[in-house]
Amino acid sequence: MTKRLAIKTIAMCAVLAGAMSTFGISHAQTKLKWAHVYETSEPFHKWSVWAGDEIKKRTNGRYDVQVFPASSLGKESDINQGLTLGTVDIILTGASFAASSYPPLAVTYFPFIFRDSEHQLKYAKSEVFKELAKGYDDKSGNHITALNYYGARQLTSNRPIAKPEDMKGLKIRVPDAPAYLAFPKSLGANATPIAFAEVYLALQNGTVDAQENPLPTILAKKFFEVQKNISLTGHIVDSLLTVVGGALWNKLSEADRKIFSDVMQEAAEKTGREIIASELRLVDEFKQKGINVITVDKNAFREAVLKNAKPADYGYRQADYDRITAIK
Repeated sequence: MTKRLAIKTIAMCAVLAGAMSTFGISHAQTKLKWAHVYETSEPFHKWSVWAGDEIKKRTNGRYDVQVFPASSLGKESDINQGLTLGTVDIILTGASFAASSYPPLAVTYFPFIFRDSEHQLKYAKSEVFKELAKGYDDKSGNHITALNYYGARQLTSNRPIAKPEDMKGLKIRVPDAPAYLAFPKSLGANATPIAFAEVYLALQNGTVDAQENPLPTILAKKFFEVQKNISLTGHIVDSLLTVVGGALWNKLSEADRKIFSDVMQEAAEKTGREIIASELRLVDEFKQKGINVITVDKNAFREAVLKNAKPADYGYRQADYDRITAIK
């Protein structure tokens, strides 16, 4: 009897210990919300999900990251505000939106500041980027972990746009952020800010005549269905920032901060390389779809813009612009 009782006692203790262990693990796990405005078909989403899985794996399950795509937690301005409110923990966002906290960060949206994708990827590792990111961190309380290549912004329109003069009077949708105004305004177009999720309908119903986005976005959002001309202006080489909310970042240990940063930088690298490859093949794909793809004289557009606009006109520091253009 004594032996049986001892065995039962040991078994019960084992069950209790297991239950306590499970209880402890479930309460130790922190659930995080990662938000962005892009489609599930796009690399931004795919590599965000990958990053969430990697963070969970590398922290032994202590952080469980759920990714919310396609504006499901709000427009870009909403999710930026969500970092401050604590309603989201991590976001992908354009520097133009993050710049509402620290305006110098948006200097990268000044037209033709970057020569190409490789120039921007070098900027992501430069001292000037680190300084601008720190300025944002200090002002916002949030933390930038990575810069993701988003793509060269190209123009889609109802009528063909082949030279700078063709832009005059064009009603063009731009993101609802001041950084995007320099290109259309300097060429005499009428810029109309519209939220990303509403662009397709605005093009379809004629609210605007044109919009500008990288080729992979034009494909993912199906803008080619309602616009039959694509002009390869490449006027802005765009990027997204991966930003961790201050409430979360301040709680992370140094070891966890390194994990988050490493994973997010790896995801940014994978995203950028995938987008660069897709940009190369999409010109032919759009032509095969019957889209009128126009190769423009980029230098003519650049000269026309710079004749009518300077970084200081839009609140940017000339020194930042000069340092970025000088990166080789």
